[in-house]
Amino acid sequence: MHELGITRNIVSIVEDAAKGRRVRRVTLDVGRLAGVMPDALAFCFDVVSKGTALEGALLEIREIIGRCRCRGCGAEFETSALYQACGCGSRLLERLAGEELKIREMELEEAA
Repeated sequence: MHELGITRNIVSIVEDAAKGRRVRRVTLDVGRLAGVMPDALAFCFDVVSKGTALEGALLEIREIIGRCRCRGCGAEFETSALYQACGCGSRLLERLAGEELKIREMELEEAA
C-alpha cells in the first residue's frame, strides 16, 4: 500500500509549510488516473497525523475526473482508464486531467 508513504510525505510537506501552527484542514486533488486510492489516503491520514500539527485536521479529497484528447481526431472525452482507445480507434491520446496528486490548500489556526 503505497498510500502510506504518500500520506507521510503529504503530512511532512504541510507540517513544514505550517511552521509550527496547527492545521485545521488539508485539501488534496487526487486524479482518478493517479493510481492512488482516496479511501486509503484518508485512512492513513488519521494514523500518520497523530502527534503532528495536523492531528485532528479535516482531510478533504477532491477527485479529478480523467480527461483525454485524441491526437488523431482531436476529440476530447472522459476516461476512467489509463489506456483507452478513442471512439475513432486511435490510442494516441494526450492526457488532460486525472493524474493529479497535489496539495491544493491548507487552513491554519491563527497565530497566538
